[in-house]
Amino acid sequence: MSTVTEQTRDAGAATPSAGRGGRLWGQLLRIGFAAGRGSPGDRLRFWALFAAAVAVAVVALGSVAAVATYDGREARDQARGPLLTDRRQDAVTMWRESFDAVGEVQHSVIYVSPLKTDAPPPPGLSRWPAPGEAVLSPELVREGKQEGITDRYGDYAGTIGKSGLVSPSERLAYVRPAQTPDQLGESDAWQYATGFGRAFPMGEDLYGRPLGQVLLTLGVLTGLPALSLLVVAARVGSRTRDRRSGLLQALGGTWRHRAVVNIGEAALPIAAGTAVAVLPMLAASATDLRIPPTGYLLNGDDLRAAWPMTVTALLVSFVISLGGVVLLHRVDRSGTATRPRSFASRIPKWRLYGCGAGIALVALSQYFRGTPGLLLFAFGTVVMWALLPSVAAAASRALGEKFAAQGFRTGRAGQLIGGRWTVAHPGVVVRLAIAMVIGLGLISQLQVWNSRLGEKAAAARASEARVGDSVLSVYSRDITQPAIRDLAGSLPAGAGLFSVDTNPEQPAPLLQGSCDALKSLGLTCPASAEPAKGGDRRLAEIRNWYGPELRIQVAPSDLPLDQLYGQLLVVPKTLGQQAEVERAAYAAVPAVNVETLGENWLTGASNKARLNNWILLFGSLGLTLLLLAGTMSAAAEFVRVRHVLAPLAVLTGSHRVFRSVALWHLTVPLLIATVITGAVSAWHSMFFIAVVQEGSFSWRVLAGAMAGCAVLAAVVGLLGGRTAIRAAHQWRPAAD
Repeated sequence: MSTVTEQTRDAGAATPSAGRGGRLWGQLLRIGFAAGRGSPGDRLRFWALFAAAVAVAVVALGSVAAVATYDGREARDQARGPLLTDRRQDAVTMWRESFDAVGEVQHSVIYVSPLKTDAPPPPGLSRWPAPGEAVLSPELVREGKQEGITDRYGDYAGTIGKSGLVSPSERLAYVRPAQTPDQLGESDAWQYATGFGRAFPMGEDLYGRPLGQVLLTLGVLTGLPALSLLVVAARVGSRTRDRRSGLLQALGGTWRHRAVVNIGEAALPIAAGTAVAVLPMLAASATDLRIPPTGYLLNGDDLRAAWPMTVTALLVSFVISLGGVVLLHRVDRSGTATRPRSFASRIPKWRLYGCGAGIALVALSQYFRGTPGLLLFAFGTVVMWALLPSVAAAASRALGEKFAAQGFRTGRAGQLIGGRWTVAHPGVVVRLAIAMVIGLGLISQLQVWNSRLGEKAAAARASEARVGDSVLSVYSRDITQPAIRDLAGSLPAGAGLFSVDTNPEQPAPLLQGSCDALKSLGLTCPASAEPAKGGDRRLAEIRNWYGPELRIQVAPSDLPLDQLYGQLLVVPKTLGQQAEVERAAYAAVPAVNVETLGENWLTGASNKARLNNWILLFGSLGLTLLLLAGTMSAAAEFVRVRHVLAPLAVLTGSHRVFRSVALWHLTVPLLIATVITGAVSAWHSMFFIAVVQEGSFSWRVLAGAMAGCAVLAAVVGLLGGRTAIRAAHQWRPAAD
């Protein structure tokens, strides 16, 4: 017996007589602590539990960060929202919201025209902007520097303070027009505000998601892999612990005694891992930390204010990790067996039924709309992926019997032993397959989510590649004839100005401009409307967006513009003049939209892509944890295999049997799990696409991922055989 086993026997002998008092519990804790340092594979188990504790604590602290961030965002949003009124005499300012974009990312532009200059300005501003001034958020200044954002809305007057932004990464602008709304004749488009102090959908909050969805995504994509890692870590080195627990039970120890020993063994690595996990939280609390790949800046003030939740989360994660280790190590309640009752010799049927129930929930989710359907789909997905490794293990176990029988008939010792081991130890397959199963599912889902671009956005991307910013649309309900004349006089030299009328009562859209402007597109100058023929690539792009039956006509002295169905087009002489056109447009008409063709579709796709970045973040972390779990499980299996296989060297006199057993016991079951998981991943992804009616499924991505899993399965088998061969050279018979 090993040293730890002898210590356990001594403690077990003392158990009946020392069942009361604190000395027994202290002795059991010391035994557990000594077992953690003196048993085979103790270093592997220490680092496995350490990594699992870090993962569980990081997920818990991530949840705290999300809750604290949303609380802070809600408070700042509540403070800056306008208190609207219909009575001008009660108002302190006129207020209007518009939108603009920098780098395909949309942001809010808030126009203010104070009626009482002694009234407090919006939160984040030290004073009201002067006429013609603009105050921008720091992130908008940083991201829009290349596009000349500081000159776009008027004179740059500084940045918005953190108290006026829901997050430090918010893009927001406060602009005061050079003229009052009354002077511009736009007073009907403005609203009156008596001050600020209520929630109002603006800025970054327009594109956010509820806290529940964030926590659900974090839990599914990162929390589940963290728990999987905890399960694997709890079973690392289980052979030695099973023997120790069986001995304690045979000597009269109860589940409490075994739990105390397990706590003593696992407390140190779990405590160390939990303590290390707080370091990223401390860094984020000390400053505004940017989270790759989302680009989001966490507000350090919010995290510092949430320190009670942080401490609580650390304690809860420690208890969860430690409790998981204890609960995952049980023995037969009957007391008649000294061998622990673990998921090693059989597969509980409820796991197979549970996986089927998860698939059924996913299928039923299509009949529920909104949040209930989302929750049903997410819960079914979690159950399905969590229990699918057991289904793969059941299939491997069934095939293992056939492999063993075939090996017996053909005289192949490796196939016989490997098949019988798979039948006797299906839990090994589950632990090894967890990373592959959930990893393939995550990769497939991430690919589907990132493919949801949409036809219009794809067309806009292609249009941008063909003509860039050589065609710009200028749109606002407030454009008047004087504003058009001002805009025409301030455009870059050589730029053409057109109007497009898309009134459906007309035979076809009508493009009008001066004769020189039409000639710049390679067109003639018809006095009456006629179909546009010829022209250059810019005209072809205009046709793509406004209709192939586009008509052209020379405009009268004043360019006509339908206020409901019309908009202006600017065709600069050269590329790269969008910033100049935007400055001219905003000087002529506040709250105007200047965009490339189809840019509104690209901004929508960009918002979706930024949300997908969060899925990519959580999914990447989850996949990393799963790979770590697979590595730990494989390493633990190597420790077991090398000791069990080593005596075969005496019986066979050949090393080939080691490679053969590892192939049939490790590689083949993992290949079976890969095939089953690939089929389920394909169904799950295509079902999701059919429900949401968007996105595409890439067989190439799935095939590549499955090929990677197949290579990993082969590597696991080769390493298992190699470690067994090395152990065989050092093996000596022992009285154990």
